[in-house]
Amino acid sequence: MNDPKPITYKDAGVDIDAATSAVKRITGLAKATFTPNVLTEIGSFGALFRADFGGMKEPVLVSSADGVGTKLRLAFMTGVHDTVGEDLVNHCVDDILVQGARPLFFMDYFATGGLEPDVVVSVVEGVARGCRTNGCALIGGETAEMPGFYAAGEYDIAGFIVGVVDRPHVITGATISPGDVAIALPSVGLHTNGYSLARKLVFEIGGFTPDARPDALGGVSVGEALLAPHKSYLPALDGLLETGYIRGLAHITGGGLVDNVPRILPAGCAFEVDCDSWAPAPLFRMLVELGRLDDAEAFRALNMGVGMVVVAGDGAPAAAIESHLDSLGEPHWRIGRIVEGDGEVVLTRR
Repeated sequence: MNDPKPITYKDAGVDIDAATSAVKRITGLAKATFTPNVLTEIGSFGALFRADFGGMKEPVLVSSADGVGTKLRLAFMTGVHDTVGEDLVNHCVDDILVQGARPLFFMDYFATGGLEPDVVVSVVEGVARGCRTNGCALIGGETAEMPGFYAAGEYDIAGFIVGVVDRPHVITGATISPGDVAIALPSVGLHTNGYSLARKLVFEIGGFTPDARPDALGGVSVGEALLAPHKSYLPALDGLLETGYIRGLAHITGGGLVDNVPRILPAGCAFEVDCDSWAPAPLFRMLVELGRLDDAEAFRALNMGVGMVVVAGDGAPAAAIESHLDSLGEPHWRIGRIVEGDGEVVLTRR
């Protein structure tokens, strides 16, 4: 009787050689994002970052972790993997930006059932691109191969960011008061939220494929519209963070305007939105029509074209913010105002 063939880790579904190949290719992408404060190479057990905060008197570290949700389904369907990593970074950057923080470093987590080096590298290319754009060092991460845990061809990603802000310039929303104005900065599509609803409406109700180019989207394919990368608002707001003009910032993520703006409102305040102050992009109009969504559902499930809300005192502070945005060519509009209330969001139509 012949001896049975020895079982290897690869037989169990884990290809160490593929992982090693991917890490080698990722290393160059990560090193291109390094700042002088990074003290270790990719591959060490822990990443070292020098705590040099440029003369801040009371540096406060601000951290966040997030993913991109079911937007990954679009990556699986289209085979386009280099944008979801950028989504991940920009989402995390915007989350700490609302408290006035600039990013220092970023780490990513990639998990899959069967590791495909080209896919991993494509995702990390997007992560590295987002880090370079935001002046953030990609100092490490984890690539986990877990056969039997994920379906073939699927993966999940998560990101972890640390930034810093000088304590006197932390933005909390505590000084927001009735009479303040709210300035909106536009989103680029759905960003990273609302995809479970969007996929149901587009693919099940509408019967479209990712390659379809419905008239409602003006020649853009469904896949392109749904994969439009999450925008970072750091370049637009960077020059305003220490001015004192900004009383509050709300990143419009899951829960839309309805759930996110109240997170920064102090007691006694509510947010009155003028829903006619802007025209949502064609994708949003198509989703609303396909689902026959009313305002209450649309403005909670989707960002409806608003990626960030800036709250400022009426008069000179708001005008200074708008002038700054104009100088950068950043689109913006007055979306509403702060009124007396108990944290609610009031959707109004003219």
